[in-house]
Amino acid sequence: MSLEQAKLFVDKLKSDTAFRERVTAIEHGPARLAFIRSEGFQCTETEIKEVLGELSDNDLDQACGGIYKNYSYTIQ
Repeated sequence: MSLEQAKLFVDKLKSDTAFRERVTAIEHGPARLAFIRSEGFQCTETEIKEVLGELSDNDLDQACGGIYKNYSYTIQ
């Protein structure tokens, strides 16, 4: 998989409200990751978490009103 794909995914989360709402509406981790992959992002949960960890709290707040603070990528 790819960190670059994870970065592209996070960028889309930040810039596309409708996409973000579709992703966050999926509560079951494996289903969420399957949706992310069906949208063309070939990345893992670990890669997404790594990219999210690179962003400051201020960046996250500005990107989407703090949604990342409550956003879970637990896949079980």
